[in-house]
Amino acid sequence: MTHTLDLAGAAAALGIGMLIGLERERRKGQGELRAFAGLRTYSITALLGYVTQQVGGGLLLGLIAGCLAVIASTAYWKSQDKDPGITSEVTLLMVLVLGAGCGDAPERAIAIGVVVAGLLAYRDKLHNFARIQLTDIEMRDGLLLLIVALVVLPLAPDRFIGPYGALNPRTICTLTVLLMAVGAVGHVAVRALGPRYGYVVGAIASGFASSTVTVAAMGQIVGKEPQHLRTLAAAAIFSNIATVTQMALILGAVEPRLLSQMAWPLLAGFATTALYGAALMLRAPTTAASQIIKVGGAFDLKLALIMVLTLTGITFLSSVMLHHFGQVGVMLTATLSGFADAHASIASIAALATSGQLSLEAASIPILLVVSCNALSKCLVAWVSGGRTFAAYVIAGQVLLTGAMWLGTLLR
Repeated sequence: MTHTLDLAGAAAALGIGMLIGLERERRKGQGELRAFAGLRTYSITALLGYVTQQVGGGLLLGLIAGCLAVIASTAYWKSQDKDPGITSEVTLLMVLVLGAGCGDAPERAIAIGVVVAGLLAYRDKLHNFARIQLTDIEMRDGLLLLIVALVVLPLAPDRFIGPYGALNPRTICTLTVLLMAVGAVGHVAVRALGPRYGYVVGAIASGFASSTVTVAAMGQIVGKEPQHLRTLAAAAIFSNIATVTQMALILGAVEPRLLSQMAWPLLAGFATTALYGAALMLRAPTTAASQIIKVGGAFDLKLALIMVLTLTGITFLSSVMLHHFGQVGVMLTATLSGFADAHASIASIAALATSGQLSLEAASIPILLVVSCNALSKCLVAWVSGGRTFAAYVIAGQVLLTGAMWLGTLLR
C-alpha cells in the first residue's frame, strides 16, 4: 500500500532529531574520545524512524530498531573503557521511536522530545541533586508520597459510609495526600529560598489546594523549628490570600453580580491578611545563610494523620448536627459545611443566588458565615498542630481577616 508522507510530520521528526542532536553534539567531544553520535546522526535517525513507520509500519520499524541497537551496542563496547554510560545509545533509540511517532501524534512526540532534551541538558544538575542535595529521608518521603497519591488514593472507594453517611474514604485519603504534598511543597521552597521566604511562598501556593491543611502543615513544622515560629505563623496567615482569591474566582464564575457585591469585603480581607502577615514577617528574626538549608524530612506522616482525623471529626460533627436538627435554612447549612470546606459552600450559595432561590442581598451573610466558621476551624487546627503560641498568632490573623470582611459588608 502506498502512503503519502506528511511534510509536517517529517519536519517535526527533523526538529526533534536536531534538538536532541544539538545537545549531544555539544557533549560529543573531539578526537578519539568523541562520542559516536552527534547532530547529524540524531537528525537522520529521527527521519529514519518517521519514514520507516510511514512506509513499512511497525514490523519494519522493529527491524530497523534491532539493527540500530546492534550498532549502538558496538559503539558502546568500543568506548566502554572511556565512558561507561549508555545515555547516548539509549537516546538514539528514543529518537528513532519519537521520529516514528511524528506520523500519528506529532504534538506528543515533540513534547517528549523536549523533555528528553531537557533531561540531557541538565545532566550535571540532576546528578548533583540526586547525589548531594537529596537526602535519604527526603527520598523516603518522596516515595511515600507517590505511593499514597498514585496507589492508595485511586483504590480508595469514593462513597459515603459509616454513621450519618459522613465519612468518605476517598476524601480522607485526599486530605492525607494534600497535607503531605503541602509539607513537600513548603520543604522544597525552603530549600530553594530559605526559611524566611520559602515557607511563605510555599504556603501561598499550597493554600490554593487547602488553606486549612496549609495551616496544619505550618503548625507541624513549628515543633521541629521553633526558631521560625513567627515566619511559620505568617506563612499560615498568608495562605488565606489563596482562600480569598479562590472565593473571588468562584463567585465570578458562578454569579458575577454576587462578586461585584462582595468586592469590598474581599478586598478588605485580602488587604488585612497581607498587612498582618507582613507585620509578622518584619518581626521574625533573620536566619544566617549557613542555617538556611535544613536537612530533614519533607513532612511528618504521623502528624498528618492526626490532622486528617481532626478535619474528619469536624465533618462528622457537622453531619450529626444536620441529621438531628434538619435543614433550617441556608444559614445553618453554610455554618456547618464551612467548618470543613469554604469553597464548596460558597459555590453552593452562589448557585442558589443564580437560580433565584436566594437574593443577592441575602447571600452575603451566608458567605460571611462560611468564612467565619472556616476561620474557626483553622484556629482549632493551628492549636492542635502548632501549640498555644503559634495558635495565638494564627487566631489573631483569622479574627482580623473575618472582622475586616464583616466590616466591609456593613460599610459597603
